[in-house]
Amino acid sequence: MNEKNNVTIGMTQFCCVESREANLAKAEAQIRRLAAEGAEIVCTQELFSDLYFAQIVDAGGYALAEPCGGPVNRRMRALAEELGIVLVSCYFEYAMDGVYYNSAAVFGADGALIGHYRKHHIPDGPQYHEKYYFTPGDGPYPVFRTELGTFGVLICWDEWFPEASRILSLKGADFIFYPSAIGSEPDHPGLDTSQTWMDGIRGHGIHNGLYVCACNRVGREDAGDGSGGYMTFYGRSFAADPWGRVIAEAARDEEDVLLATLDLSEVRRARDILQFHRDRRTDTYGEILERSIG
Repeated sequence: MNEKNNVTIGMTQFCCVESREANLAKAEAQIRRLAAEGAEIVCTQELFSDLYFAQIVDAGGYALAEPCGGPVNRRMRALAEELGIVLVSCYFEYAMDGVYYNSAAVFGADGALIGHYRKHHIPDGPQYHEKYYFTPGDGPYPVFRTELGTFGVLICWDEWFPEASRILSLKGADFIFYPSAIGSEPDHPGLDTSQTWMDGIRGHGIHNGLYVCACNRVGREDAGDGSGGYMTFYGRSFAADPWGRVIAEAARDEEDVLLATLDLSEVRRARDILQFHRDRRTDTYGEILERSIG
């Protein structure tokens, strides 16, 4: 087996505003900066082209959705080809009337569509009204195989479920991107989940012997219904190695970009030392397929 190489990844972290064009311009500027600084694969934050519209329930929000080949992804695809990078573009996907997904498209350095992922786990809570907008993903958990390495994408709420990360690791992922929109807890205003978020994702990296790369938006966004409600996204995008060590972290509460070089040979080393895949007892896990165990 050939030794794997290093790969430099980049992630955006910016404040979204009401104007889609302004958000696309911010994303493009950060992607260009990351590519200029050496990023070979870049991931955008969740739903980067718009404000986090799921703070409220409003059928008008469906108008923000586009098919995979819509204007947002056409722009991202062209950017990937121009810069010669692999680009993960997160967007609100229109599949058919009444069916919408929270999705990510992966474009190669030649602009070709490598693959696609639809978010499986859909939350619902105060100002996180995603079940109203998003149909749960209907496909598998794909890995994207490139000359730079094999990776998966899990979107925000997916990052709290260890089963999804395990599947990607068993399919050969060297690293996972977790594009997110996470911040304040409106019903628990004194609760800061940022360290819990980081630690939970780092645990997936340790248990599966891979790198984890979490990408978050940042800043205050008003609910948009005149109620005075708002959410504050805390940033802190980060990358951690298979041992759980944070190797790069973006600013808290500020726009930033994250750049990290992943030594992919460390994936095999971690898995050879911590034999979690070898010692799995799949013959004893049948109960986990039940909704509850009484």
